[in-house]
Amino acid sequence: MRVRLDVTVSARGVATRVGIAVLAAVPAVVVRLSGGHLPPLVGMAVFGVAVLSAVALLMWASEVARVDLPGSLALALLALVAVLPEYAIDIYFAFAAGSDPEFAAFALANMTGANRLLIGVAWPLLVFFAIWAVRRRGRPGDRNGVRLSPHRRTETVYLLMATVYALVIPVTGRLAWYDTVVLGGLYALYLSRIGRTEHAEEGLVGVAATLANQPTKRRRLTATALFGTAAVVILSAAEPFGRSLVEAGSTLGIDEFLLVQWLAPVASEAPEVIVAVAFALRGRADDGLGALLAAKLNQWTLLVACLPIAFYLGGGEFAGLPLDARQTEELYLTTAQTLLGVAILLDLRISRSEAALLFLLFAVQFAVPTQTVRYVVAVAYAILAGILFLRQRRELPTLARAAWPTGRARSRS
Repeated sequence: MRVRLDVTVSARGVATRVGIAVLAAVPAVVVRLSGGHLPPLVGMAVFGVAVLSAVALLMWASEVARVDLPGSLALALLALVAVLPEYAIDIYFAFAAGSDPEFAAFALANMTGANRLLIGVAWPLLVFFAIWAVRRRGRPGDRNGVRLSPHRRTETVYLLMATVYALVIPVTGRLAWYDTVVLGGLYALYLSRIGRTEHAEEGLVGVAATLANQPTKRRRLTATALFGTAAVVILSAAEPFGRSLVEAGSTLGIDEFLLVQWLAPVASEAPEVIVAVAFALRGRADDGLGALLAAKLNQWTLLVACLPIAFYLGGGEFAGLPLDARQTEELYLTTAQTLLGVAILLDLRISRSEAALLFLLFAVQFAVPTQTVRYVVAVAYAILAGILFLRQRRELPTLARAAWPTGRARSRS
């Protein structure tokens, strides 16, 4: 991949920022290694900050690694590592559910909450900031929305396939081993597909640009060190952060399900959203939305695929993670929202009104979390998606070809 270094910072500035990220994570690592136990609210803060610090380290490491990785695989890696804290927290809940059924609900709550936040909040937020940047700061781009490059159809079509399959999961009443095979297989096919396509030159800014400008050997050692440090922090902080959330819910009298569903994903998704918005403010809204789209795809496929495995390794049944009525509702709602998100992207554009619609529907089911509202909003998502699919039906053949094109279609986007 060709990488352009747009804006760098001084070596001292890099050392300061990396040092702050590492120091912010030290208390969590010390507490975990010493076997200490913090009060729930203090634990949420200490371990939550550590998770965010790990994300910053991972983002820098993955962007530097893009210099030495080919094509879109580097972008997929960036999207994957950006949500590793989400993986760590959710897999912890699924693992714990193997021996304690109470945690089964938390695993699905965290996963569905993270997925809905991406489409219901992160996508609209990026669109609004992109429009603001174009209108107020003179950035080039669409003044009423965000346009995507044609190669974004690859993520879109695999997201559609995963969403269609997700409709089957609530019917079976459990998240099973065969769901792992199908969804994990889809993600593997996606990686194989993007590995065959070269994309345009990518730019790095800030800390990543400075680190990437080092000699080859030092650059690779730096990326490895950042990855390693982030891994240690995540392994130290993810489990106690998740447990602190549950304990804090009991202490404050808050519905534990809602606390795990929304607070934990906000903490783990915030860094990637900030990065995406930064892209939009620099006139690169396509890159920002593309990163969020890739993150949504890997959470909706690979993350879900990991949960039955974690459940079984934690002592659960091989048949899979059982779903109760609330989890079934959450899965239907998340699937319906994803279907609408895909329908909106069929024409490779998300307008201001479409972004507002996604946010409004999310806000309704977030503000009034009742069973009736969840089902009504799910039906609204599905109906609107159906209308858009009919209106944009001429785009469907082109979208289908993006799944595995041949010949000229594999050329550079």
